[in-house]
Amino acid sequence: MIMREWRGRVPHDLADAYEAFLHTSGIRDYRATPGNLGVWMLIDRNGEAAEFTLLTLWESEQAIRAFAGDDISLAHYYPEDDGFLLEKTRHVRHYEVLWPAA
Repeated sequence: MIMREWRGRVPHDLADAYEAFLHTSGIRDYRATPGNLGVWMLIDRNGEAAEFTLLTLWESEQAIRAFAGDDISLAHYYPEDDGFLLEKTRHVRHYEVLWPAA
């Protein structure tokens, strides 16, 4: 199993709207991709901006490619992200899951 981590920062006044947008875009698409085993959305509202972290669990790199494209190290964005995000990080992180919690 592989966990994929993406992070993005938005102004505090757009955080609730961005959460709603994520539900109808990325989270919906993650869940619809065969091989996706789960999605977690976290938000840190402390600091100068609200920071979102999306953690997704995948069966394999092949399953991630079905969502993200051939280069799974690149973040996957939607055109609407430009209206929310303060910057768009180019890369995401991947972790090999060694021991899933029960």
